[in-house]
Amino acid sequence: MAEQNSKTLYQALWNSADILRSKMDANEYKNYLLGLVFYKYLSDRMLYHAANLLEETADNLTDAQKTYEEAFEDEELKDDLIEELKYDFSYALEPNLTFTALVQKIHKGRFELEDLAQGFRNIEQSSELFENLFEDVDLYSKKLGATPQKQNQTISAVMKELATLDIAHEGDALGDAYEYLIGQFASDSGKKAGEFYTPQPVSTLMTRIVLAGKEDQKGFSVYDPTMGSGSLLLNAKKYSNEPGTINYFGQELNTSTYNLARMNMILHGVDSASQHLHNGDTLDADWPTEEPTNFDGVLMNPPYSAKWTAEKGFLDDPRFAMYGVLAPKSKADFAFLLHGYYHLKDTGVMAIVLPHGVLFRGAAEGKIRKILLENGAIDTVIGLPANIFLNTSIPTTVIILKKNRENKDVLFIDASNDFTKSKNQNLLEQKHIEKILATYLKREDVEKYAHVASFEEIEENDYNLNIPRYVDTFEEEEPIDIVALSKEMVELNQEIAKAESEFLAMLDKLAVTDASRDLIEATKAVFSHE
Repeated sequence: MAEQNSKTLYQALWNSADILRSKMDANEYKNYLLGLVFYKYLSDRMLYHAANLLEETADNLTDAQKTYEEAFEDEELKDDLIEELKYDFSYALEPNLTFTALVQKIHKGRFELEDLAQGFRNIEQSSELFENLFEDVDLYSKKLGATPQKQNQTISAVMKELATLDIAHEGDALGDAYEYLIGQFASDSGKKAGEFYTPQPVSTLMTRIVLAGKEDQKGFSVYDPTMGSGSLLLNAKKYSNEPGTINYFGQELNTSTYNLARMNMILHGVDSASQHLHNGDTLDADWPTEEPTNFDGVLMNPPYSAKWTAEKGFLDDPRFAMYGVLAPKSKADFAFLLHGYYHLKDTGVMAIVLPHGVLFRGAAEGKIRKILLENGAIDTVIGLPANIFLNTSIPTTVIILKKNRENKDVLFIDASNDFTKSKNQNLLEQKHIEKILATYLKREDVEKYAHVASFEEIEENDYNLNIPRYVDTFEEEEPIDIVALSKEMVELNQEIAKAESEFLAMLDKLAVTDASRDLIEATKAVFSHE
Protein backbone atom coordinates (compact mmCIF):
# COMPACT_ATOMS: atom_id res chain seq x y z
CA MET A 1 0.00 0.00 0.00
CA ALA A 2 2.80 2.41 0.91
CA GLU A 3 4.48 1.71 -2.43
CA GLN A 4 1.22 2.38 -4.25
CA ASN A 5 0.75 5.66 -2.36
CA SER A 6 4.29 6.67 -3.31
CA LYS A 7 3.59 5.98 -6.98
CA THR A 8 0.41 8.06 -6.75
CA LEU A 9 2.34 10.88 -5.09
CA TYR A 10 5.07 10.75 -7.74
CA GLN A 11 2.55 10.86 -10.56
CA ALA A 12 0.49 13.65 -9.03
CA LEU A 13 3.56 15.79 -8.53
CA TRP A 14 4.77 15.15 -12.06
CA ASN A 15 1.30 15.89 -13.49
CA SER A 16 1.49 19.30 -11.85
CA ALA A 17 4.32 20.10 -14.24
CA ASP A 18 1.95 19.78 -17.23
CA ILE A 19 0.63 23.25 -16.47
CA LEU A 20 4.11 24.75 -16.84
CA ARG A 21 5.58 22.44 -19.47
CA SER A 22 4.18 24.33 -22.46
CA LYS A 23 5.43 27.67 -21.16
CA MET A 24 9.14 27.04 -20.47
CA ASP A 25 11.79 24.33 -20.55
CA ALA A 26 12.37 21.87 -17.72
CA ASN A 27 15.44 23.66 -16.42
CA GLU A 28 13.20 26.64 -15.63
CA TYR A 29 9.87 25.13 -14.62
CA LYS A 30 11.56 22.83 -12.12
CA ASN A 31 12.21 25.92 -9.97
CA TYR A 32 8.51 26.76 -9.83
CA LEU A 33 7.19 23.31 -9.11
CA LEU A 34 9.88 22.33 -6.60
CA GLY A 35 9.59 25.72 -4.90
CA LEU A 36 5.82 25.44 -4.55
CA VAL A 37 6.04 21.84 -3.30
CA PHE A 38 8.53 22.97 -0.70
CA TYR A 39 6.38 25.93 0.41
CA LYS A 40 3.37 23.64 0.75
CA TYR A 41 5.44 21.19 2.79
CA LEU A 42 6.58 23.92 5.20
CA SER A 43 3.05 25.33 5.47
CA ASP A 44 1.28 21.98 5.95
CA ARG A 45 3.81 20.77 8.48
CA MET A 46 3.41 23.97 10.47
CA LEU A 47 -0.41 23.78 10.45
CA TYR A 48 -0.51 20.20 11.75
CA HIS A 49 2.11 20.97 14.38
CA ALA A 50 0.17 24.06 15.51
CA ALA A 51 -2.99 21.98 15.94
CA ASN A 52 -1.00 19.48 17.97
CA LEU A 53 0.43 22.24 20.19
CA LEU A 54 -3.09 23.55 20.71
CA GLU A 55 -4.18 19.98 21.60
CA GLU A 56 -6.83 20.06 18.91
CA THR A 57 -7.69 17.16 16.58
CA ALA A 58 -7.01 18.00 12.93
CA ASP A 59 -7.76 15.16 10.52
CA ASN A 60 -7.12 17.32 7.49
CA LEU A 61 -5.60 20.64 6.47
CA THR A 62 -8.97 22.44 6.46
CA ASP A 63 -9.47 21.59 10.14
CA ALA A 64 -5.88 22.51 10.99
CA GLN A 65 -6.26 25.85 9.15
CA LYS A 66 -9.46 26.67 11.06
CA THR A 67 -7.81 25.83 14.41
CA TYR A 68 -4.82 28.01 13.51
CA GLU A 69 -7.01 30.97 12.53
CA GLU A 70 -9.01 30.75 15.76
CA ALA A 71 -5.80 30.68 17.83
CA PHE A 72 -4.65 33.92 16.16
CA GLU A 73 -7.83 35.67 17.27
CA ASP A 74 -6.71 35.23 20.89
CA GLU A 75 -3.77 37.64 21.30
CA GLU A 76 -2.26 35.84 24.31
CA LEU A 77 -2.62 32.40 22.72
CA LYS A 78 -1.31 33.77 19.41
CA ASP A 79 1.95 35.07 20.92
CA ASP A 80 2.69 31.80 22.73
CA LEU A 81 1.91 29.76 19.62
CA ILE A 82 4.19 31.87 17.40
CA GLU A 83 6.99 31.58 19.94
CA GLU A 84 6.67 27.79 20.08
CA LEU A 85 6.47 27.44 16.28
CA LYS A 86 9.56 29.58 15.78
CA TYR A 87 11.41 27.55 18.38
CA ASP A 88 10.46 24.26 16.67
CA PHE A 89 10.58 25.32 13.00
CA SER A 90 12.32 28.74 12.92
CA TYR A 91 9.28 30.18 11.10
CA ALA A 92 5.59 30.90 11.66
CA LEU A 93 3.39 31.88 8.73
CA GLU A 94 0.40 34.14 9.33
CA PRO A 95 -2.92 32.30 8.84
CA ASN A 96 -3.70 34.20 5.62
CA LEU A 97 -0.36 33.18 4.05
CA THR A 98 -0.47 29.40 4.52
CA PHE A 99 -0.68 27.33 1.36
CA THR A 100 -4.13 26.14 2.45
CA ALA A 101 -5.40 29.72 2.95
CA LEU A 102 -4.02 30.80 -0.43
CA VAL A 103 -5.76 27.92 -2.20
CA GLN A 104 -9.01 28.86 -0.46
CA LYS A 105 -8.56 32.39 -1.85
CA ILE A 106 -7.97 30.91 -5.33
CA HIS A 107 -11.32 29.09 -5.19
CA LYS A 108 -13.02 32.33 -4.13
CA GLY A 109 -11.31 34.35 -6.87
CA ARG A 110 -9.43 36.52 -4.36
CA PHE A 111 -5.87 35.16 -4.73
CA GLU A 112 -3.06 37.60 -5.46
CA LEU A 113 0.50 36.64 -6.32
CA GLU A 114 1.79 39.18 -3.82
CA ASP A 115 0.36 37.08 -0.98
CA LEU A 116 2.45 34.11 -2.06
CA ALA A 117 5.49 36.35 -2.58
CA GLN A 118 5.03 37.64 0.98
CA GLY A 119 4.85 34.09 2.29
CA PHE A 120 8.14 33.34 0.52
CA ARG A 121 9.74 36.42 2.09
CA ASN A 122 8.50 35.53 5.57
CA ILE A 123 10.07 32.08 5.33
CA GLU A 124 13.35 33.42 3.91
CA GLN A 125 13.68 36.10 6.60
CA SER A 126 12.89 33.74 9.47
CA SER A 127 16.23 31.92 9.56
CA GLU A 128 19.61 31.68 7.88
CA LEU A 129 18.61 28.14 6.94
CA PHE A 130 15.95 29.54 4.56
CA GLU A 131 17.77 32.66 3.36
CA ASN A 132 17.07 33.43 -0.35
CA LEU A 133 15.61 29.95 -0.75
CA PHE A 134 12.84 31.03 -3.17
CA GLU A 135 14.84 33.55 -5.18
CA ASP A 136 14.53 31.46 -8.36
CA VAL A 137 10.73 31.38 -8.21
CA ASP A 138 9.93 34.51 -10.24
CA LEU A 139 6.20 34.86 -9.77
CA TYR A 140 6.06 37.82 -12.16
CA SER A 141 7.91 36.25 -15.07
CA LYS A 142 6.43 36.88 -18.52
CA LYS A 143 6.94 33.18 -19.21
CA LEU A 144 4.08 32.45 -16.81
CA GLY A 145 1.84 34.73 -18.84
CA ALA A 146 1.91 38.02 -20.71
CA THR A 147 -0.20 39.84 -18.11
CA PRO A 148 -0.43 39.77 -14.30
CA GLN A 149 -3.79 38.07 -14.66
CA LYS A 150 -2.30 35.28 -16.82
CA GLN A 151 0.60 34.87 -14.37
CA ASN A 152 -1.88 34.61 -11.52
CA GLN A 153 -3.88 31.97 -13.41
CA THR A 154 -0.81 29.82 -14.11
CA ILE A 155 0.41 29.77 -10.50
CA SER A 156 -3.16 29.24 -9.26
CA ALA A 157 -3.57 26.21 -11.51
CA VAL A 158 -0.35 24.61 -10.18
CA MET A 159 -1.33 25.32 -6.57
CA LYS A 160 -4.79 23.80 -7.04
CA GLU A 161 -3.17 20.66 -8.45
CA LEU A 162 -0.78 20.41 -5.50
CA ALA A 163 -3.55 21.15 -2.97
CA THR A 164 -4.99 17.67 -3.50
CA LEU A 165 -1.89 16.16 -1.86
CA ASP A 166 -1.42 15.89 1.91
CA ILE A 167 2.38 15.84 1.63
CA ALA A 168 3.11 16.70 5.27
CA HIS A 169 2.26 13.12 6.29
CA GLU A 170 4.31 11.41 3.58
CA GLY A 171 7.57 11.30 5.59
CA ASP A 172 10.48 9.84 3.64
CA ALA A 173 8.17 9.22 0.68
CA LEU A 174 8.06 12.96 0.02
CA GLY A 175 11.84 13.20 -0.02
CA ASP A 176 11.96 10.27 -2.43
CA ALA A 177 9.24 11.87 -4.56
CA TYR A 178 11.26 15.08 -4.65
CA GLU A 179 14.24 13.05 -5.90
CA TYR A 180 11.92 11.50 -8.49
CA LEU A 181 10.88 14.96 -9.69
CA ILE A 182 14.51 16.08 -9.92
CA GLY A 183 15.26 12.99 -11.99
CA GLN A 184 12.30 13.67 -14.30
CA PHE A 185 13.39 17.28 -14.74
CA ALA A 186 16.92 16.11 -15.46
CA SER A 187 15.60 13.76 -18.14
CA ASP A 188 13.73 16.66 -19.78
CA SER A 189 16.67 19.05 -19.41
CA GLY A 190 19.14 17.11 -21.56
CA LYS A 191 22.71 18.36 -21.24
CA LYS A 192 21.79 20.84 -18.51
CA ALA A 193 20.90 17.88 -16.27
CA GLY A 194 24.55 17.49 -15.34
CA GLU A 195 24.25 20.66 -13.31
CA PHE A 196 22.03 19.09 -10.71
CA TYR A 197 21.61 15.35 -11.01
CA THR A 198 23.52 12.08 -10.65
CA PRO A 199 21.48 8.98 -11.63
CA GLN A 200 20.46 6.99 -8.57
CA PRO A 201 22.18 3.71 -9.59
CA VAL A 202 25.53 5.50 -9.85
CA SER A 203 24.89 7.36 -6.58
CA THR A 204 24.03 4.05 -4.90
CA LEU A 205 27.19 2.33 -6.13
CA MET A 206 29.47 5.15 -5.01
CA THR A 207 27.78 5.62 -1.63
CA ARG A 208 27.83 1.94 -0.76
CA ILE A 209 31.54 1.74 -1.58
CA VAL A 210 32.33 4.78 0.57
CA LEU A 211 30.23 3.43 3.46
CA ALA A 212 31.42 -0.20 3.17
CA GLY A 213 32.36 -1.43 6.65
CA LYS A 214 31.26 1.85 8.25
CA GLU A 215 27.51 1.39 8.14
CA ASP A 216 27.34 1.37 11.96
CA GLN A 217 29.62 4.36 12.49
CA LYS A 218 28.03 7.19 14.44
CA GLY A 219 28.79 10.75 13.37
CA PHE A 220 29.88 9.73 9.86
CA SER A 221 30.86 12.85 7.88
CA VAL A 222 30.31 12.99 4.12
CA TYR A 223 31.46 15.72 1.73
CA ASP A 224 30.49 16.56 -1.86
CA PRO A 225 32.23 19.69 -3.21
CA THR A 226 30.14 19.59 -6.42
CA MET A 227 26.90 18.55 -4.78
CA GLY A 228 24.27 19.53 -7.37
CA SER A 229 20.86 18.75 -5.87
CA GLY A 230 22.47 16.82 -3.02
CA SER A 231 21.44 13.32 -4.14
CA LEU A 232 24.91 11.84 -3.62
CA LEU A 233 25.09 13.24 -0.10
CA LEU A 234 21.59 12.09 0.82
CA ASN A 235 22.25 8.53 -0.28
CA ALA A 236 24.46 8.16 2.80
CA LYS A 237 21.23 8.39 4.82
CA LYS A 238 19.84 5.35 3.00
CA TYR A 239 22.81 3.06 3.62
CA SER A 240 23.91 4.05 7.10
CA ASN A 241 22.53 2.29 10.18
CA GLU A 242 22.99 5.57 12.07
CA PRO A 243 21.39 8.02 9.61
CA GLY A 244 20.40 10.52 12.28
CA THR A 245 24.05 11.11 13.23
CA ILE A 246 25.45 11.82 9.73
CA ASN A 247 26.97 15.24 9.09
CA TYR A 248 26.58 16.53 5.53
CA PHE A 249 29.02 18.97 3.94
CA GLY A 250 28.45 20.23 0.41
CA GLN A 251 29.35 23.06 -1.93
CA GLU A 252 27.71 24.11 -5.19
CA LEU A 253 28.58 26.89 -7.64
CA ASN A 254 25.15 27.34 -9.25
CA THR A 255 22.88 29.26 -6.86
CA SER A 256 19.65 27.73 -8.19
CA THR A 257 21.06 24.24 -7.76
CA TYR A 258 22.40 25.14 -4.32
CA ASN A 259 18.87 26.14 -3.26
CA LEU A 260 17.57 22.87 -4.69
CA ALA A 261 20.00 20.95 -2.47
CA ARG A 262 18.91 22.93 0.60
CA MET A 263 15.26 22.10 -0.03
CA ASN A 264 16.18 18.48 -0.70
CA MET A 265 17.97 18.21 2.66
CA ILE A 266 15.00 19.60 4.58
CA LEU A 267 12.48 17.41 2.76
CA HIS A 268 14.60 14.37 3.64
CA GLY A 269 14.37 15.30 7.31
CA VAL A 270 18.01 16.31 7.78
CA ASP A 271 18.37 18.37 10.93
CA SER A 272 19.62 21.92 10.33
CA ALA A 273 22.59 21.30 12.67
CA SER A 274 23.71 18.38 10.48
CA GLN A 275 23.71 20.16 7.13
CA HIS A 276 26.62 22.41 6.21
CA LEU A 277 26.06 23.68 2.69
CA HIS A 278 27.93 26.43 0.89
CA ASN A 279 27.34 28.37 -2.34
CA GLY A 280 30.70 28.95 -4.02
CA ASP A 281 33.33 27.96 -6.60
CA THR A 282 35.01 24.80 -5.33
CA LEU A 283 38.25 25.25 -7.30
CA ASP A 284 38.57 29.01 -7.00
CA ALA A 285 38.39 29.17 -3.21
CA ASP A 286 38.90 26.17 -0.93
CA TRP A 287 36.02 25.24 1.37
CA PRO A 288 35.72 24.27 4.13
CA THR A 289 38.74 25.91 5.69
CA GLU A 290 37.53 25.78 9.30
CA GLU A 291 37.20 22.55 11.27
CA PRO A 292 36.16 20.04 10.28
CA THR A 293 38.09 20.12 7.01
CA ASN A 294 38.57 16.36 6.42
CA PHE A 295 35.80 13.80 6.08
CA ASP A 296 35.03 10.09 6.41
CA GLY A 297 33.60 9.97 2.90
CA VAL A 298 34.02 12.14 -0.19
CA LEU A 299 31.54 11.71 -3.07
CA MET A 300 31.90 13.64 -6.31
CA ASN A 301 30.38 13.88 -9.78
CA PRO A 302 32.03 17.07 -11.07
CA PRO A 303 31.42 18.62 -14.50
CA TYR A 304 33.54 16.65 -16.95
CA SER A 305 36.58 18.32 -18.52
CA ALA A 306 35.43 21.76 -17.37
CA LYS A 307 37.56 24.85 -17.85
CA TRP A 308 39.24 26.58 -14.90
CA THR A 309 41.83 29.34 -14.46
CA ALA A 310 44.80 27.10 -13.52
CA GLU A 311 46.64 30.24 -12.38
CA LYS A 312 50.22 29.73 -11.18
CA GLY A 313 49.22 30.85 -7.70
CA PHE A 314 47.44 27.52 -7.26
CA LEU A 315 50.85 25.82 -7.16
CA ASP A 316 51.13 27.21 -3.61
CA ASP A 317 47.63 26.02 -2.70
CA PRO A 318 47.95 23.07 -0.26
CA ARG A 319 45.39 21.14 -2.33
CA PHE A 320 47.70 21.07 -5.35
CA ALA A 321 51.19 22.05 -4.14
CA MET A 322 52.67 18.57 -3.63
CA TYR A 323 52.04 17.58 -7.26
CA GLY A 324 54.18 20.35 -8.77
CA VAL A 325 51.84 20.83 -11.73
CA LEU A 326 48.22 21.86 -12.24
CA ALA A 327 45.41 20.25 -14.18
CA PRO A 328 45.16 21.83 -17.67
CA LYS A 329 43.01 24.94 -18.12
CA SER A 330 40.76 23.07 -20.53
CA LYS A 331 40.34 19.99 -18.32
CA ALA A 332 39.76 20.55 -14.60
CA ASP A 333 39.12 16.85 -13.88
CA PHE A 334 42.25 16.33 -11.78
CA ALA A 335 41.76 19.68 -10.04
CA PHE A 336 38.41 18.42 -8.74
CA LEU A 337 39.89 15.04 -7.83
CA LEU A 338 42.78 16.59 -5.88
CA HIS A 339 40.44 18.96 -4.07
CA GLY A 340 38.27 16.07 -2.89
CA TYR A 341 41.28 13.94 -1.97
CA TYR A 342 42.77 16.78 0.06
CA HIS A 343 39.62 16.83 2.22
CA LEU A 344 39.60 13.07 2.82
CA LYS A 345 40.43 11.71 6.27
CA ASP A 346 43.37 9.32 6.58
CA THR A 347 40.82 6.57 7.31
CA GLY A 348 38.30 7.75 4.73
CA VAL A 349 37.20 6.60 1.27
CA MET A 350 36.57 8.79 -1.77
CA ALA A 351 34.57 7.97 -4.92
CA ILE A 352 34.58 10.26 -7.96
CA VAL A 353 33.04 9.91 -11.44
CA LEU A 354 35.19 11.17 -14.32
CA PRO A 355 35.66 10.60 -18.07
CA HIS A 356 38.12 7.87 -19.07
CA GLY A 357 40.68 10.41 -20.29
CA VAL A 358 41.99 10.91 -16.74
CA LEU A 359 43.20 7.31 -16.82
CA PHE A 360 45.64 7.73 -19.70
CA ARG A 361 46.16 11.36 -20.73
CA GLY A 362 49.76 12.53 -20.45
CA ALA A 363 51.58 15.82 -19.72
CA ALA A 364 50.50 17.42 -16.41
CA GLU A 365 47.72 14.88 -15.87
CA GLY A 366 50.20 12.04 -16.33
CA LYS A 367 52.51 13.55 -13.70
CA ILE A 368 49.66 13.95 -11.20
CA ARG A 369 48.49 10.39 -11.85
CA LYS A 370 52.03 9.04 -11.33
CA ILE A 371 52.38 10.76 -7.94
CA LEU A 372 48.97 9.50 -6.82
CA LEU A 373 49.94 5.96 -7.82
CA GLU A 374 53.34 6.18 -6.13
CA ASN A 375 51.57 7.24 -2.94
CA GLY A 376 49.09 4.36 -3.21
CA ALA A 377 46.19 6.83 -3.40
CA ILE A 378 44.32 5.13 -6.23
CA ASP A 379 42.66 2.02 -4.84
CA THR A 380 40.17 0.98 -7.54
CA VAL A 381 39.18 1.94 -11.10
CA ILE A 382 35.70 0.94 -12.26
CA GLY A 383 34.66 1.24 -15.90
CA LEU A 384 30.94 2.02 -16.25
CA PRO A 385 28.77 1.47 -19.34
CA ALA A 386 28.29 4.22 -21.91
CA ASN A 387 25.07 6.24 -22.01
CA ILE A 388 24.02 5.86 -18.36
CA PHE A 389 24.19 9.59 -17.59
CA LEU A 390 21.56 12.05 -18.79
CA ASN A 391 24.04 14.74 -19.79
CA THR A 392 26.53 12.64 -21.76
CA SER A 393 26.61 9.38 -23.69
CA ILE A 394 30.33 8.79 -23.10
CA PRO A 395 31.47 5.92 -20.87
CA THR A 396 32.70 7.06 -17.47
CA THR A 397 34.87 5.68 -14.70
CA VAL A 398 34.46 5.67 -10.93
CA ILE A 399 37.83 6.09 -9.20
CA ILE A 400 38.14 5.05 -5.56
CA LEU A 401 40.88 6.78 -3.54
CA LYS A 402 42.22 6.16 -0.03
CA LYS A 403 45.05 7.41 2.18
CA ASN A 404 47.70 5.48 4.13
CA ARG A 405 47.25 2.23 2.18
CA GLU A 406 49.69 -0.58 2.96
CA ASN A 407 50.36 -1.33 -0.72
CA LYS A 408 50.06 0.35 -4.10
CA ASP A 409 48.15 -2.18 -6.17
CA VAL A 410 45.05 -1.13 -8.10
CA LEU A 411 41.87 -3.12 -8.63
CA PHE A 412 40.43 -2.73 -12.14
CA ILE A 413 36.78 -3.62 -12.75
CA ASP A 414 35.40 -3.53 -16.29
CA ALA A 415 31.64 -3.25 -15.87
CA SER A 416 31.19 -1.52 -19.23
CA ASN A 417 29.19 -4.40 -20.70
CA ASP A 418 26.90 -4.93 -17.70
CA PHE A 419 23.74 -2.93 -18.31
CA THR A 420 20.15 -3.22 -19.45
CA LYS A 421 19.17 -1.44 -22.65
CA SER A 422 16.20 0.93 -22.58
CA LYS A 423 14.82 3.31 -25.17
CA ASN A 424 17.01 6.35 -24.49
CA GLN A 425 19.50 5.18 -21.89
CA ASN A 426 21.45 2.20 -20.69
CA LEU A 427 20.40 1.22 -17.18
CA LEU A 428 22.64 0.07 -14.35
CA GLU A 429 20.35 -2.29 -12.45
CA GLN A 430 20.59 -3.69 -8.92
CA LYS A 431 22.17 -6.94 -10.12
CA HIS A 432 24.91 -4.99 -11.88
CA ILE A 433 25.59 -2.88 -8.78
CA GLU A 434 25.76 -5.97 -6.55
CA LYS A 435 28.25 -7.62 -8.91
CA ILE A 436 30.54 -4.56 -8.84
CA LEU A 437 30.29 -4.30 -5.04
CA ALA A 438 31.04 -7.99 -4.49
CA THR A 439 34.09 -7.75 -6.76
CA TYR A 440 35.27 -4.58 -5.03
CA LEU A 441 35.04 -6.18 -1.58
CA LYS A 442 36.68 -9.49 -2.56
CA ARG A 443 39.47 -7.73 -4.46
CA GLU A 444 40.34 -10.76 -6.58
CA ASP A 445 40.87 -11.40 -10.28
CA VAL A 446 37.74 -12.32 -12.22
CA GLU A 447 38.29 -13.50 -15.78
CA LYS A 448 37.32 -10.87 -18.34
CA TYR A 449 35.88 -8.64 -15.57
CA ALA A 450 38.43 -7.69 -12.89
CA HIS A 451 42.17 -7.69 -12.22
CA VAL A 452 44.32 -6.62 -9.27
CA ALA A 453 47.36 -4.99 -10.86
CA SER A 454 50.57 -4.74 -8.85
CA PHE A 455 52.42 -1.43 -8.73
CA GLU A 456 55.20 -3.00 -10.81
CA GLU A 457 52.68 -3.90 -13.51
CA ILE A 458 51.35 -0.34 -13.52
CA GLU A 459 54.90 1.00 -13.63
CA GLU A 460 55.63 -1.19 -16.68
CA ASN A 461 52.60 0.39 -18.35
CA ASP A 462 54.09 3.85 -17.72
CA TYR A 463 51.35 4.66 -15.15
CA ASN A 464 48.68 4.36 -17.82
CA LEU A 465 45.44 3.16 -16.18
CA ASN A 466 43.44 2.51 -19.33
CA ILE A 467 41.27 -0.43 -18.26
CA PRO A 468 41.74 -2.67 -21.36
CA ARG A 469 45.47 -2.83 -20.52
CA TYR A 470 44.61 -4.76 -17.37
CA VAL A 471 41.28 -6.48 -18.04
CA ASP A 472 41.14 -8.47 -21.26
CA THR A 473 37.53 -8.76 -22.38
CA PHE A 474 38.37 -10.03 -25.87
CA GLU A 475 36.21 -12.96 -26.90
CA GLU A 476 37.79 -15.30 -29.47
CA GLU A 477 35.55 -16.34 -32.32
CA GLU A 478 34.73 -20.03 -32.48
CA PRO A 479 36.97 -21.85 -35.04
CA ILE A 480 35.26 -22.58 -38.35
CA ASP A 481 34.77 -26.25 -39.24
CA ILE A 482 35.72 -26.18 -42.96
CA VAL A 483 34.53 -29.76 -43.64
CA ALA A 484 31.12 -29.13 -42.07
CA LEU A 485 30.80 -25.81 -43.87
CA SER A 486 31.64 -27.41 -47.26
CA LYS A 487 29.07 -30.13 -46.66
CA GLU A 488 26.45 -27.53 -45.74
CA MET A 489 27.19 -25.54 -48.93
CA VAL A 490 26.83 -28.66 -51.13
CA GLU A 491 23.49 -29.51 -49.50
CA LEU A 492 22.30 -25.92 -49.93
CA ASN A 493 23.23 -25.90 -53.63
CA GLN A 494 21.33 -29.15 -54.11
CA GLU A 495 18.24 -27.66 -52.47
CA ILE A 496 18.49 -24.57 -54.70
CA ALA A 497 18.80 -26.71 -57.85
CA LYS A 498 15.77 -28.77 -56.83
CA ALA A 499 13.71 -25.64 -56.18
CA GLU A 500 14.68 -24.18 -59.58
CA SER A 501 13.72 -27.42 -61.35
CA GLU A 502 10.31 -27.46 -59.64
CA PHE A 503 9.74 -23.80 -60.53
CA LEU A 504 10.59 -24.35 -64.22
CA ALA A 505 8.22 -27.32 -64.32
CA MET A 506 5.45 -25.08 -62.96
CA LEU A 507 6.12 -22.53 -65.72
CA ASP A 508 5.63 -25.23 -68.39
CA LYS A 509 2.15 -25.99 -67.04
CA LEU A 510 1.02 -22.32 -67.16
CA ALA A 511 -1.46 -21.25 -69.86
CA VAL A 512 0.58 -19.23 -72.34
CA THR A 513 -0.71 -16.06 -74.00
CA ASP A 514 1.01 -13.75 -76.45
CA ALA A 515 1.52 -11.21 -73.70
CA SER A 516 3.11 -13.68 -71.26
CA ARG A 517 5.20 -15.82 -73.68
CA ASP A 518 8.24 -13.51 -73.77
CA LEU A 519 8.22 -13.08 -69.96
CA ILE A 520 8.08 -16.86 -69.39
CA GLU A 521 10.88 -17.52 -71.86
CA ALA A 522 13.04 -14.85 -70.22
CA THR A 523 12.42 -16.35 -66.80
CA LYS A 524 13.39 -19.82 -68.03
CA ALA A 525 16.58 -18.39 -69.51
CA VAL A 526 17.57 -16.92 -66.14
CA PHE A 527 16.99 -20.16 -64.23
CA SER A 528 18.61 -22.24 -66.98
CA HIS A 529 21.69 -19.94 -66.79
CA GLU A 530 21.50 -19.40 -70.58
